[in-house]
Amino acid sequence: MFDEIIDKEKKNIIDSICEIVKFPSVSMDNDSDNAPFGDDCKKALEYILDLGTKMGFKTKNLDGFCGYIEFGEGEEIVGIMGHLDVVPALEEDGWTNPPFSPIVRDNKIFGRGTLDDKGPTIASLYAMKAVSDNAKISKRVRLILGLNEEKADWKCIKHYKENEEFPTLGFTPDANFPGIYAEKGILSISITHEFEIDDMTVIDVDCKNNAINVVPKYCSITLKYNSKENRKVFKPLYDDEFKRKIEIQNIDEDTIKIISTGISAHAAHPELGVNAITNLIYYLSVNDDTIKKEPKFEFLKKMYYLGLFCIESPEFLSRKDIKRPTEFEQDSVIIDESGILTSNVAVLDYSDNSICVKINLRVPVKTSLDDIIGKYNELKHIYPNIKVECINRQEPLYVQKDSDLVKTLVGIFNKRTSSTTEPIAVGGGTYARAFDNFIAFGPSFPGDIDMCHQVDEYIDIDKLILSTKIYAEAIYELAK
Repeated sequence: MFDEIIDKEKKNIIDSICEIVKFPSVSMDNDSDNAPFGDDCKKALEYILDLGTKMGFKTKNLDGFCGYIEFGEGEEIVGIMGHLDVVPALEEDGWTNPPFSPIVRDNKIFGRGTLDDKGPTIASLYAMKAVSDNAKISKRVRLILGLNEEKADWKCIKHYKENEEFPTLGFTPDANFPGIYAEKGILSISITHEFEIDDMTVIDVDCKNNAINVVPKYCSITLKYNSKENRKVFKPLYDDEFKRKIEIQNIDEDTIKIISTGISAHAAHPELGVNAITNLIYYLSVNDDTIKKEPKFEFLKKMYYLGLFCIESPEFLSRKDIKRPTEFEQDSVIIDESGILTSNVAVLDYSDNSICVKINLRVPVKTSLDDIIGKYNELKHIYPNIKVECINRQEPLYVQKDSDLVKTLVGIFNKRTSSTTEPIAVGGGTYARAFDNFIAFGPSFPGDIDMCHQVDEYIDIDKLILSTKIYAEAIYELAK
């Protein structure tokens, strides 16, 4: 119904994505009245609102926090929720081309945000245009544009909810086809404990401002010897089997930097990355070839063996009694139909003679977030002075598989791809959980490599155009 129209817009879709990707719209707190998330987020929002205006749609900028593009009439609103902010990207991270200088190569658009989530948001806009110009509907269709989805607090959506109508139903083009009926709960926790090293001073711990929802690819600790006698010897470590890479840099005769290098990935899939923090902790506290019998590392060593740094269902969460290892049930893990609990150690900080570990957890939908927080607080039974804080929490999303929304969207995908795939559950957190009767719907296809938050992020052009056609049909079916 809309295929020929969208095929004619192919070049415009690609060009629009390339233009909006040029804005390095990493969300940041800003005191400006009209740019609360920074100038680049503001410019990205203004660009797409202007594009929507040129298409003949109603547009609104909500004080720089977010905006929307709308067409149609009626009491009910079909919502599409996209976000224009991106995770940080630096050319020195290993990008083939600068991350904010998009390039078309090998039938793909490369650049930060092409897949997550600027590309799919632009696709949704062009899908709206195809429906608006060629079909009659009975509801309004509103593309809601957020600017700090990659941050935990979602201030943009809070501002929207305080000032605008809620959509009746809808989707967010920010995950996977054929559609996601369940998203795990998300919990971010910080654990702080005193930390000193005999005969050495901790000068700095650096994770390159890693985001809480990203597997860290870099972590370093800078140490200064306090005396010239009995100095510990730190040796490089290269372990291909466990993907550990530790390098030693001599700053001066009294100061060294221990550098751990990993591979970044989305925190929803920590198994796809190599965690630089976890490997540094291993090196400092467990690796006997480097450090032997260092009492000041006992805290880290204890936490390591408790499973605090495991990526799947950390051991201590399944213990009946955290103080008694024998009480641990070997086959007991936290898992349900939405998958296993996963953990990403995202940040390592040091200040005031204390070390702070920040962890992002993806919790199965049938597990209480309060129960998980309670288990972390049980660490106080081992270390009474430990400080455990909940940084942020998002309750899980669960929409029945047989709901009209899920059946309609999954049915459209299956029809367009001649497949019989079932809706899925994921560990990622999308805007779908912001409103009732919403799910995540595309743009990634079954079997695709997850390029979200990755170096050389890209979107395949053929799949981009097919996604646009799927979104157009979805808009029509939900709004007719």
